[in-house]
Amino acid sequence: MDLDGASLSAVKLIVMDVDGVLTDVSIFLDSAGSEYKQFNAKDGLGLSRWRDAGGLTAIITGRSSLVVEARARELRIDRLVQRSRDKGADLRAVCESLNVRLEDTVMVGDDLPDLPAFALCGLSIAVADAVDEVRAAAKWVTQARGGHGALREVTDRLLKARGAQLP
Repeated sequence: MDLDGASLSAVKLIVMDVDGVLTDVSIFLDSAGSEYKQFNAKDGLGLSRWRDAGGLTAIITGRSSLVVEARARELRIDRLVQRSRDKGADLRAVCESLNVRLEDTVMVGDDLPDLPAFALCGLSIAVADAVDEVRAAAKWVTQARGGHGALREVTDRLLKARGAQLP
């Protein structure tokens, strides 16, 4: 998939990692072991606008977290896969369950476990602060860092490709 408007307008599904994409990779644990994450509200609005325009969303993450479950519910994410050990296989399963072709899928990642999904999706996107190997494998590297508007950058560009009027 190219980065031209026609190709981008064919995207049906945005799949994303959590730590380093939806967040800035920070994981906060208190003394009782409770986990906290910081999410970017602009990313959330972008994902909501994408969903409202008929787009699908999925999260594939290697960790498991109640915080992620709560955020996924809040954003009405279509599929949530936690404890992924093979993001390529999980991407295939998500696409099959949503009846979306791999070619019509975007994967947004930041670290080595995202590479198997990058190899299968239609458009691989690395956040600006992704590790070198992921940036090199990506067809698009965002200007924004993970957890700091990278997903909003993606959703805005995809929505514009569909002809949406953005303020």
